[in-house]
Amino acid sequence: MSKKRRSYTPEFKTKVVLELLEGEKTLNEVASKYEILPTSLKSWKKQFLENASLAFDKSAVVKEYKEKITKLEREHNQLAKKVGTLTIERDWLAGKLCSLDLSTKKRLASEGDVQAAQTDKIPSLNRRLEMMRISKTAWYYRHTDPFGSNEDILLLNMIDHIYTTHPYYGHRRIQKLLNRLGFNIGRKRVISAMKHMGIKALYPKQKTTVANKAHPKHPYLLESYKNDKGQVVVKQSNEVWSTDITYIRLEKGYVYLAAVIDWYSKRILAWKLSTTMDISLTTSVLKEALAHHTKPKIFNTDQGSQYTAKEHIDILVQHGISISMDAKGRSIDNIVIERFWRTLKYEDVYPKSYTTLKEAKEGIGEYIQTYNRYRLHSAIDYRTPDEAYFDIVNNEDFKREEWVKAAV
Repeated sequence: MSKKRRSYTPEFKTKVVLELLEGEKTLNEVASKYEILPTSLKSWKKQFLENASLAFDKSAVVKEYKEKITKLEREHNQLAKKVGTLTIERDWLAGKLCSLDLSTKKRLASEGDVQAAQTDKIPSLNRRLEMMRISKTAWYYRHTDPFGSNEDILLLNMIDHIYTTHPYYGHRRIQKLLNRLGFNIGRKRVISAMKHMGIKALYPKQKTTVANKAHPKHPYLLESYKNDKGQVVVKQSNEVWSTDITYIRLEKGYVYLAAVIDWYSKRILAWKLSTTMDISLTTSVLKEALAHHTKPKIFNTDQGSQYTAKEHIDILVQHGISISMDAKGRSIDNIVIERFWRTLKYEDVYPKSYTTLKEAKEGIGEYIQTYNRYRLHSAIDYRTPDEAYFDIVNNEDFKREEWVKAAV
């Protein structure tokens, strides 16, 4: 006998998503608490954020439709004209339904099951699928999280550690090292895990100008900043910013950290932790950096889907910022943020072994503040990121006071 499919009310979904957004627990912990799939929770969070603006526009929508109904009643007294108008509106709404993404259409079709149990005025499931152009295969397919078990999280943590120690290792070397360490795993599984974590080997290729025609991207604009040794040299703050996402392991799960860094000073301008690696993570960090700092001339990223998304591109275009993207297979083109990830993990994340998301937020926040104020960098004449970014020439008294205080 087949297992009956579970359905969840909008109230239940809202409660679970709000608990996830509070940031006290990881996605896996919340999903385990309510016995739901992590992928379902990810989908609910995405849907919640995409439709959050409707909560503030509800009155306007109601008013608009009331005005339309009043106008129709006044101008069209004949039943035939009303039916014709409603037919046009129905066809328009049907077209809009078909243009929605698959997850949204499946949600709407699923909610119809609850309504159908209360009234006989709801189309059958087959009719609903036909109206929204959802195939039976797509409807009954259920995706499961490929890395949801404790063993999988241990594997991800090990890959993260190997990658941080040897960022130039590709999936072949990582797989061989994992085999030596006792993990019975194939190369395809390693490739899937690295894709899931959003990491790839840091190594250059000879061809750097060949674009991926199937993947919309922008050209790499930092070639003109390279010196004779092929190193990118930026000579002032807010000339070039860079960003990326990295995997942060916790005791019972993992989260993602996104940050924006100033290429010249190495200063972290904005950062955020999230339980999911989605567009809202990258756009919120970018908006925060632009809200508190002078906009850069160039913003450099990799070709990840979060950065090629229309929402992220639109923000940069609206601010008149030139968009630069690493060439395919050239993670080394974004080396300044990759080096910061390595520093952060070896100096803070690994030694402290954060247990919860709350602990990670507090600890990483303290580390970044210390990094910006006190960490000396040889690339900027052994100044701190704050000193280089704000062009502080004489800061000896400030540093001596703080260091003496720490020593005492």
